[in-house]
Amino acid sequence: MASGGRGPDGRPLHVVRAADAYGDWDELYADNVVRIYRLLYFKVGNRVDAKDLTTEVFLAAFGPLRLDVSRGEARAYLAKTAGTVLASFWRRRLGREITTIALDDAEEFLERPPPDGYATRRAQRILALLPARSRRILELRFLEHQSLRDSAEAMGISVGNAKVLQHRALRMAAQVREDES
Repeated sequence: MASGGRGPDGRPLHVVRAADAYGDWDELYADNVVRIYRLLYFKVGNRVDAKDLTTEVFLAAFGPLRLDVSRGEARAYLAKTAGTVLASFWRRRLGREITTIALDDAEEFLERPPPDGYATRRAQRILALLPARSRRILELRFLEHQSLRDSAEAMGISVGNAKVLQHRALRMAAQVREDES
């Protein structure tokens, strides 16, 4: 038992902690940050969004998550929070309500990192299902890291047309991804 301050009557309060509870937030974060990042990376497919979403998960959990619960309960809470954060991300990104996020199929990524080239192979599979012009704009922009202007020039179209084409291609790619899951 740990001391929990004093009650309204002045008597000392005691906090009962699970035997395997985290000692502090630093320990909880260090033990779970890689697992949550891998889970989110598996679902969004890029490092920048996965890092941002990982931060959102821990910020969202900081208030409600108690440190006196067991490690398993804390991990379950973080996984549920990750699902909520992820649903919010896709709602913002796709502009429609997402009601279910299957986190169970990501289990393999929780304990080990994705294999080298995993994201590239997955992107190639999705791109192969898109029409040629849509595939090409996404290849130029995201695989070849070209600017919108350079991509438009390479395709012989205006920058405005390239923006529209990229937007539509991303929506189609998101739909392909959703159909795969």
